[in-house]
Amino acid sequence: MATTRRAETIWTGTLLEGSGETTFVSSGIGTFPVSWPSRSEDANGKTSPEEFLAAAHASCFSMALSSALAKAGTPATSLQTQVEVDFQPGQGVTEIRISVRGDVPDVDQAAFEAFATGAKENCPISKALSAVPMVLTATLN
Repeated sequence: MATTRRAETIWTGTLLEGSGETTFVSSGIGTFPVSWPSRSEDANGKTSPEEFLAAAHASCFSMALSSALAKAGTPATSLQTQVEVDFQPGQGVTEIRISVRGDVPDVDQAAFEAFATGAKENCPISKALSAVPMVLTATLN
């Protein structure tokens, strides 16, 4: 059965001078301010669509990697995933960098890298963003 999640943004004003608020409706976890300067310059306490993408990708990737490791009989003790999303005004999202550090008993560096590559290729968010170049770094603690 499919699930649907919902978020909404209310924007007022022009792109350059205006601002908005994005609300996570399905979870109710909060409302977050957004603006063009926070997207194209410094964050200044506001978020951006690219930060939302980074958060979605980091959690999805971590779930995919955790699942693959567990199915192989080598569950992770912990995974720390960082995703960076580059945005270039006029071009859009130009690169995504995934960095994962893991504590995984009985798995060597080469195997961990292979699991991480599989997670990058199979996580639904990675698939949705497949048009964007992605760089992966996977390191065992």
